[in-house]
Amino acid sequence: MESDTSPMQNATTTIIVGSQNPVKINAAKQAIQQIFNLSKVECLGISAPSGVTEQPMNSAETRLGAINRVNYCKAHYQADYYVAIEGGVDQFTDGPATFAYVVVADNMQVSVGRSAMLPLPPSVYQCLLAGEELGPVMDRLFNTQNVKQKGGAIGLLTGGLATRESIYTQALLLTLAPFLHQALYGE
Repeated sequence: MESDTSPMQNATTTIIVGSQNPVKINAAKQAIQQIFNLSKVECLGISAPSGVTEQPMNSAETRLGAINRVNYCKAHYQADYYVAIEGGVDQFTDGPATFAYVVVADNMQVSVGRSAMLPLPPSVYQCLLAGEELGPVMDRLFNTQNVKQKGGAIGLLTGGLATRESIYTQALLLTLAPFLHQALYGE
C-alpha cells in the first residue's frame, strides 16, 4: 500500500530533536529519512527540558519526559518534524528493564511509541534506585566512558549486537507509521 502522505522529495526536510545526544539525533535522522525515502534532511539537536528526573524510574515519568521535550521543541522552533526520546527504567513483572519512549510530531499530529525493553541486572537496578543514572553505572561496570552517547547499556549487555541507536531507530520507525497512513489512523 502506498503511503498517504510523504514530504516533498526536492525540499530539505527539517527535524528538531529534543536532545544534543548524537545517538538520539542520528536515530531520528535515520528513521525519518528511511520512512519517507528522503535525500535532503537537516537534523538539529537542541537542549530541551524533560521536566522529569535525570533518570526516570517508571514508565509514566519516562513517557512524560519525551512528551515534554517534543512540546518544548514545537513551542520554540520551526521544523517539519519534532522528535524526542526519553530513556527510563521500571520494575516489571519479570524484573527491572530499561527502555525509551519516543515521540514524533509535526504541526498536525503526534505519535507516541516505546522501544523494546532490555532486562537489567539486579545490581544495576539497585544503583539506579540509590539515585545513580544508568550510563555512569554501566561505564563503571564495563570500564567505559560516556557509553550513553555510544552503544549504551544495550550495546554493552548484548555484545554490540544491538545498540542504543539501533533500538531508538526501530522504535521511531514504528512510531512513524501513523504519518505514513494518516487516513487509516485518523478513522
